[in-house]
Amino acid sequence: MTMNLQQALAHMPLVAILRGIAAEQCVAIGRMLVDEGFSIVEVPMNSPQPLLSIERLADAIGDRALIGAGTVLNGAQVAQVASAGGQLVVSPNANAQVVLSTCAAGLYSMPGFATASEAFAMLDAGADALKLFPAEASTPQVLKALRAVLPADVAVLPVGGIGVDSMAAWHEAGAAGFGLGSSLYRAGDDVELIRGRARGLVAAWRTLA
Repeated sequence: MTMNLQQALAHMPLVAILRGIAAEQCVAIGRMLVDEGFSIVEVPMNSPQPLLSIERLADAIGDRALIGAGTVLNGAQVAQVASAGGQLVVSPNANAQVVLSTCAAGLYSMPGFATASEAFAMLDAGADALKLFPAEASTPQVLKALRAVLPADVAVLPVGGIGVDSMAAWHEAGAAGFGLGSSLYRAGDDVELIRGRARGLVAAWRTLA
């Protein structure tokens, strides 16, 4: 049985963002990532054949990981993700309609936000967790201030420019986990290169958790 979002975050709150992945590669890379400890895998919608990749990942590792879509920008894409077997919808922006569509489809919602107003608007719409994006435009000090007013049980995951060396400061400020893009995966990388990065990132998180 597939774990829910809370269970996946409790197991390993690092989201593997596979932007640009080809459908032919996704199963081998997805299996390797769950073997290395990941429990959330995201395929951005601006990747080649993202729905096919999501479908293949859901079939291959959906019993061990939560499979989601990133860069989801409208309700039509939410419906496509649901049909492909995805369970998590991640957006770069604070779009209440996407959150409402996601909740109506029975999927988990993790919208992007950059301000307190956006964060609370997304929670009011029904978001399950929040993505602080782009983290490069924010700071751990900003997150710490936000954590003082956001509900304590809401997971906030910074995304953008996060790597082994930057995790500690964000975690101390209240990050519940991270979305990992180019520090983990770049289109065209082979499985063993990604495995090495995955191990380093998982090890870095486990020193903090």
